[in-house]
Amino acid sequence: MSTVQNTTTSSIIFLLTGVPGLEAFHTWISIPFCCLYVTALSGNSLILFAIVTQPSFHEPMYHFLSMLSTTDLGLSISTLVTMLGIFWFNAREISFNACLSQMFFIQLFTVMESSVLLAMAFDRFVAISNPLRYGSILTDIKIAQIGVGIITRGTLILTPMVVLLKRLSYCRSHVLHHSYCFHPDVMKLSCTDTRINSAVGLTALVTTAGVDSIFILLSYLLIIKTVLSIASPEERKKAFSTCISHIGAVAIFYIPLISLSFVHRFGQWAPPYVHTLIANAYLLLPPVMNPIIYSVKTKQIRRAVLKVLHPSATKN
Repeated sequence: MSTVQNTTTSSIIFLLTGVPGLEAFHTWISIPFCCLYVTALSGNSLILFAIVTQPSFHEPMYHFLSMLSTTDLGLSISTLVTMLGIFWFNAREISFNACLSQMFFIQLFTVMESSVLLAMAFDRFVAISNPLRYGSILTDIKIAQIGVGIITRGTLILTPMVVLLKRLSYCRSHVLHHSYCFHPDVMKLSCTDTRINSAVGLTALVTTAGVDSIFILLSYLLIIKTVLSIASPEERKKAFSTCISHIGAVAIFYIPLISLSFVHRFGQWAPPYVHTLIANAYLLLPPVMNPIIYSVKTKQIRRAVLKVLHPSATKN
């Protein structure tokens, strides 16, 4: 009994894992990861700076894009220290409370990203179906309320999931299988009944990413219906082109998330490095690719970023 009680205290230490079987090459593996983090942090920071400093970007679409960039920054920063700490210094230890904190923020920013993508789908639907009332429907106050609602929703859904982990006893191996704290990974180390935790975790996943993906799909069905009712082929093409960046962001977010869920539940046969690669892609791909997608596909964003990088080159 004393052993079980001891393992439930905040003194417990978990051990994070880099790339299984390739520990000798962690220094070299850190190079592409550093490049990805630099790209994610600099790209999202540039987009945020451009939106904040350019008055022409003070529109609903760019307010939502700034939310997406903020969320991507939070997601990157949440894993930066532990991931690079493992690759550079073999710093694998993480305390129980620090692990829960990291897990909470990773999950929170993930839920926020899903929610922002849903809000952006609604934004595209309003812009295409009712362009004359676009600004009056999505006012600054309404967008601020949506932002507060996104944060509140994630906090309320995820807090029980984290609190319930503190009631478990951890008397098995304390070795985690990722370079960051992931809810199913931590839960599997418990030697007590985790059915409630599993149910709460599944409920959180279904009520966030699951529900959001359904409503995003529904939004695009309505968008397609609206666009097809437009007589001019050029106007149809123009309307669809405003959605390309968002569709790319949705795909980059949901494909790794779904892949990670499937691998955790049905991929026991897969080599350990497959789990690691998919888990890291799930957290790194959206922050890295979203700024690239929006800079390439959105002319205004591309010009603003170039103006930030080369002010003298854009004066003419």
